[in-house]
Amino acid sequence: MTVANVEGKHILITGGASGIGAASAKILASRGAIVGIADLNGEQAQSLSEEINSQGGNSYAVTVDVTEPEQIAAMFESAKAHNEKLDVIINNAGIDHFPAPLTEVDDAMFMKNIQVNLAGVWYCMKHALRQMTAQGGGHIINIASVAGLRSSPMISAYSASKHGVVGLTKSAAVEYARANIRVNAVCPSFVDTPMVQGVLSKLDERGQKNIIGANPMKRLGKPEEIANAIAWLCSEESSFMTGQSVVLDGGMLA
Repeated sequence: MTVANVEGKHILITGGASGIGAASAKILASRGAIVGIADLNGEQAQSLSEEINSQGGNSYAVTVDVTEPEQIAAMFESAKAHNEKLDVIINNAGIDHFPAPLTEVDDAMFMKNIQVNLAGVWYCMKHALRQMTAQGGGHIINIASVAGLRSSPMISAYSASKHGVVGLTKSAAVEYARANIRVNAVCPSFVDTPMVQGVLSKLDERGQKNIIGANPMKRLGKPEEIANAIAWLCSEESSFMTGQSVVLDGGMLA
């Protein structure tokens, strides 16, 4: 069986130390990519990088808070030090909030979702677009959510931020297509990550069953299932795709 070829590509992943980001880092590195693992948890990013490198991969770790533009600028400088050309950035860093009616979502939590999930992507896209324009092309992959494509009762702040990510993806894809820069989004539903497990741990049995059984497959997605789709997007096999939202939801939107 053939796999998407990413050998030699320089790929930077925010939120790369756990969940979908970590699964993507491992798969991409195993296929020969140079992988930058950027995360708020620098120790966890470093540990993952060491694990990957011990298995013959090529990776490095960067500590970054995506809500801080200065730290994002430093992240891109660190990436350049490892490889001048950045082929792909995967904007994966994100948070959620505990399910609650809109009127009960704390204002500060709403703003935190916007700052991390939307503004963080915005800041990273601006830096990536400038660098990729100068180098003659590249690919930006934004991790959104099915919550950015449909109504999402009880997670209104998260949903609003992910709708924004989808909008940024589409707009930038059209603006920068002639600069040889592609911009796509990946929209998973509930995936078995530490973030989702954190939500499940706070719910009663009925609430847990509702989330796990929210799609026709009646299970959570696996991080590796999302990472394999991301790996395909990172390859030249997806070269005619831009401005799209790749949905991996177990049939939820069907």
